[in-house]
Amino acid sequence: MHIAEGFLPAGHAAGWTIAAAPFVVHGARAVVREVRENPGSTLLLGAAGAFTFVLSAVKLPSVTGSSSHPTGTGPGAILFRPPVMALLGTVVLLFQALLLAHGGLTTLGANAFAFAVVGPWTGYAAYRLTRAAGAGLMPAVFAGVALADLATYVTTSFQLALAFPDAESGLVGGLLKFLGVFAVTQIPLAIGEGLLGVLLFRVLTVNARPELERLGVLKPAEPVTPGGAA
Repeated sequence: MHIAEGFLPAGHAAGWTIAAAPFVVHGARAVVREVRENPGSTLLLGAAGAFTFVLSAVKLPSVTGSSSHPTGTGPGAILFRPPVMALLGTVVLLFQALLLAHGGLTTLGANAFAFAVVGPWTGYAAYRLTRAAGAGLMPAVFAGVALADLATYVTTSFQLALAFPDAESGLVGGLLKFLGVFAVTQIPLAIGEGLLGVLLFRVLTVNARPELERLGVLKPAEPVTPGGAA
């Protein structure tokens, strides 16, 4: 998720920046529209950004020779849709690069594409599909938050494999190598983040239910239960 400063070849860094840029611009417009149409959502937007910043700044040791992070982008994607998280996630990465030396400026585009684009869109798709299948809110939140986390690291592994393919087996070998370092150790973290997302939405359904109804996460008077209901 936090590819280090200068680690990617210049062409790859530029390519990922170009790929991420339209999503970030679209996200900026989505945030402006949300704040203009619903000024009361500013506090929840700020909370979503702060949650992402704090959670993704936590570094946990990994037995595969790297470190792992939660991502924190899933809840914001569920609440405000993925375009909003494209901007918020990129801002988070920018501040982490400048203040915490997590990631870098040359790799900001690649990190943003994995963290702020692919992760939120995958998580939101998992959330919507789970809801459409008849599951309740909490199982859908778990699926969305967990897969947003995992998809980010799978994408990072692909980015690194493109830049550093295996000398013998090429892209596939490089991808398997980086997946072994990042994605496998991320599975328990993704599960833990999914559970944290469920706890977060439990709090929101009690303290911010009108806002959840306005955002379409809950229908008016929809019950919230651990199982198949909302």
